[in-house]
Amino acid sequence: MSPTSPNQPTERSVATRALLYRDAMRAAALGLAVNLLLGIAKLAAGWASGSVALLSDAVNSLGDAFTSAAVLFAFRVAQRPPDAEHPYGHTRAEAIAASNVALLITVSALAVAWEASRRFMTPHAIPPAWTLWLAGANAVIKEGLYRYKIAVGRRTGSMAVIANAWDHRSDALCSLAVLVGLAAVRFGGQACRGADEAAAIVVAAVIVYSGFRLFRQSASELMDVQADDAFVERVRRSAGEVEGVERVEKLWVRKSGLEHFADIHLEVDPQMTVARGHEIGHQVKDRLLAEFSTLRDVLVHLEPYGHEALHANS
Repeated sequence: MSPTSPNQPTERSVATRALLYRDAMRAAALGLAVNLLLGIAKLAAGWASGSVALLSDAVNSLGDAFTSAAVLFAFRVAQRPPDAEHPYGHTRAEAIAASNVALLITVSALAVAWEASRRFMTPHAIPPAWTLWLAGANAVIKEGLYRYKIAVGRRTGSMAVIANAWDHRSDALCSLAVLVGLAAVRFGGQACRGADEAAAIVVAAVIVYSGFRLFRQSASELMDVQADDAFVERVRRSAGEVEGVERVEKLWVRKSGLEHFADIHLEVDPQMTVARGHEIGHQVKDRLLAEFSTLRDVLVHLEPYGHEALHANS
């Protein structure tokens, strides 16, 4: 039987999705502003003090600012309505942006690690005390951003915002490594001159790990990975409660940005009319779109109840 014709989402679900996008975009904009300021400050401090660790941390923050800008732009694109070339909408823009930024961040981190290893035991000036304060303040700010963004990401279901949040947690740990390296050089003198470069390599390693994790998550979404089990089960249970639905045979729910697309096969009484089956399909679709605000569309297919047993006996 042909799938039911598309229904329009309810005004409530559209409004709820708009709020989710607004919250996610605010989080991305805040990350952009904070990372840009921190990156510029650490870049200037790194050049002034000669600290490779601070310079590598500056690259990290500037990379995060670029990530936030890309995610912010992707959210704007994702909200565009479907058109003739993109009948499913533009929701995958978020994952595309995240995967490309992840590659860029990884390459920049490898470049920092190479530079740090090249200068590993090269004598350099003792960093001033204020560089320690800058590294410590950065760790506190990044941890605060992590706590804010992880809450927003979990509330909106945005993979990009959650990835950004963990990136901030990684940055906080990196800043602690920089703080330890700077303190070792300052209080240990030239005997500990390699501590600064060692901290830079630690920072680069964490960035590479974060970049790989972000790329894996975004690439998985681009390959239509099934939504999490809890969400799928809630959709299955809701559909099965509609009168006339005998069983939910198949259910595929793929995540695309902040939204989901569902394909569902329902088993109904094989003796009912086509018109009644079509009506049940619409009722299921309407219910799911109204109940789950992140569902962009639901494709319903009807099967005769018990058809598997009939095929087995034929």
